Amino acid sequence: MAKLTLTTFLTLDGVMQGPGGPEEDTSDGFGYGGWLVPFADEGMGRFMSEVFDRSAAFLLGRRTYDIFAAHWPRVTDPDDPVARCLNTYPKYVVSTTLEQPDWRNTSVVSTDVPAEVARIKQRTEGGELQIHGSGGLARSLMEHDLIDEYNLLVFPVVLGRGRRLFPDGGLPTAFEQTGARTTFTGISIHTYRPVGRARFGTVALDA
Repeated sequence: MAKLTLTTFLTLDGVMQGPGGPEEDTSDGFGYGGWLVPFADEGMGRFMSEVFDRSAAFLLGRRTYDIFAAHWPRVTDPDDPVARCLNTYPKYVVSTTLEQPDWRNTSVVSTDVPAEVARIKQRTEGGELQIHGSGGLARSLMEHDLIDEYNLLVFPVVLGRGRRLFPDGGLPTAFEQTGARTTFTGISIHTYRPVGRARFGTVALDA
């Protein structure tokens, strides 16, 4: 059985929309795409290579799948760790409109998504089942406690608008930090494991 992990890029105010380029995701009039580019550095690249080295299969939302499918099949360098994994390992795309994907080793999940994801986790062996980006999909799986680990790369920039990973009304959840590092440009990389519902109390103040 595979661990289901989520790896995503976030601003300081939690925005995950359109990190890689101006045209990546302009939905809802978002005009700040490409916000991670000024901070991308060797440390970020090294961490992402480590993540992909642990992969065995990928679970993607339709938007992220389309972005990946437009680029990575054309990268044929066998020494590129991202291309090698994405082009070789099974890919599951959650969509109700995609019928015949062209990217090799792609299957479509269109109904009963939480149950099907649980089954995919069960039958995946040899590494992680990985979500990259795919905010809508990630939020839907959070509601069912299906994500086992979060890799959050937090960039030193605030945008003030855009789609966020953790929505209002989500399940109050406590996490345990299992890893942390900071890159040269100030990207804070945190790995968290959910440990149950959030707990609450009162701060005791001295009289």
